[in-house]
Amino acid sequence: MTEQAEAVLSLEPARINELVQSGEAVVIDIRRDYEYEAGHVPGSRHIDINDVSASADSIPRDRTVIFYCRSGNRSGMPAEAFRQAGYDAYNMEGGLTAWVEAGLPLEPEGGKIAEPLPV
Repeated sequence: MTEQAEAVLSLEPARINELVQSGEAVVIDIRRDYEYEAGHVPGSRHIDINDVSASADSIPRDRTVIFYCRSGNRSGMPAEAFRQAGYDAYNMEGGLTAWVEAGLPLEPEGGKIAEPLPV
């Protein structure tokens, strides 16, 4: 397998916003509950990263699926796994941080990016 074939495919937030607006994509936030509640992509679905595999049957195969987290690191794993399973799956390049930096909106109104909890 080539390095390119193994690479997680990422999409930029502006492109993801276009796909969401057109109804072509399902966006899944894989962060923890408190992170999602603080602020998330409008219309995104929340599935904790630990529950993504168990929720696979509820994720449509006939639409583009985009996973995201705070910075794009954690969401690369499910994006790659779903792509290998035959989904048209992507990772949001730069995560929610890049989404906000691109000037795109968050839900709820006044939403923000939650800081990680200390380990």
